[in-house]
Amino acid sequence: MKQAYLYDAIRTPFGKIGGSLSSHRPDDLAAHVVRELVARAPQLDVSTIDESIFGNANGAGEENRNVARMATLLAGLPTSLPGTTMNRLCGSSLDAAIAASRQINTDDADLVLVGGVESMSRAPWVLPKTERPFPMANLELANTTLGWRLVNPAMNKEWTVSLGEATEQLREKYEVTREDQDEFAARSHQQAAAAWAAGKYANLVVSVPPANKRGTEVTMDETVRADSTAETLGALRTVFRDAATGTVTAGNASPMSDGASAAFIGSERGGELLGAAPLARIAGRASSALDPQFFGFAPVEAANKALAKAGISWSDVAAVELNEAFAAQSLACVRAWDIDEAIVNAWGGALSIGHPLGASGLRILGTLARRLQESNQRWGVAAICIGVGQGLAVVLENPNAA
Repeated sequence: MKQAYLYDAIRTPFGKIGGSLSSHRPDDLAAHVVRELVARAPQLDVSTIDESIFGNANGAGEENRNVARMATLLAGLPTSLPGTTMNRLCGSSLDAAIAASRQINTDDADLVLVGGVESMSRAPWVLPKTERPFPMANLELANTTLGWRLVNPAMNKEWTVSLGEATEQLREKYEVTREDQDEFAARSHQQAAAAWAAGKYANLVVSVPPANKRGTEVTMDETVRADSTAETLGALRTVFRDAATGTVTAGNASPMSDGASAAFIGSERGGELLGAAPLARIAGRASSALDPQFFGFAPVEAANKALAKAGISWSDVAAVELNEAFAAQSLACVRAWDIDEAIVNAWGGALSIGHPLGASGLRILGTLARRLQESNQRWGVAAICIGVGQGLAVVLENPNAA
């Protein structure tokens, strides 16, 4: 079986909802990272790319349902390059990477362009079709930005609570306090700000030119707040429950965001086509699922399974990138793994950087690879929780580690 390697990974800065990237269509953001990724491999003959796979959680609007195909066409790649779009909600682009690695393993491909994109700013409202023509009743638009919509009435009501209420139930189950959450969130902001200041993202993030004459170039993540502290976050109001019973706030939940990510995954021959050495080997991968309202805990089993498939244990792991959908679920996962919190999201996480759903999986995978490269350590885990009760995880091995 061929080995699958991650050769390069980039992303745009992540913009806040309604912010600097909100003027950019999602297919344009996807095309931008495709062009930038290809430009970093001047030796590459783009006709040798076997497949394009993108992750996207919405698909209902300007993504035009198959944004992988739209992105490569808009980027000027050959029309002969096939493209498919995967939707596993928040895990979509990590799922794209997993699918690409399987194509490499089975010799179906040597080089796959993977990516992910989401514009939560531009997610459309949708109007359901009626069962009969010319209804006299009023119709209600559904917002496709985040969470449940057009829910089947047969669905278990315990499963369809909001993501915030689900997180409140999860933190009750695993005894995560408000203070714990605010401290974790403040650390995310502080470490993201420090990573930016130290140039950690220089080779990971590509700037986005203005979408129109009124716009400006976007060069950094928009929601990182270097001055965040547990005390300032502790003053924020709870969102999903009242102050007596609630703990989840806008400060300890990831912000809704816009952004895109892309990567090359290939075999050894794929590296020859790129003229590049691998950043990391994809050594293990796994998915998991549980009761939908406890979606935030699903990465625990996914990561444990991925480690077993890689033939290693948590004691071997030097770096973890866990997507911070909420501080509460992140803490519950880290505690279940019984690992040192210091190895988790050392360059900041989604609580500060943002969480454009379809792009986040590749963000954590690319960041993990660069962290292992910088530290010269061997093993790392990227894991993500997914709405409706799923989790994904990938184990990376740094082939150049001492």
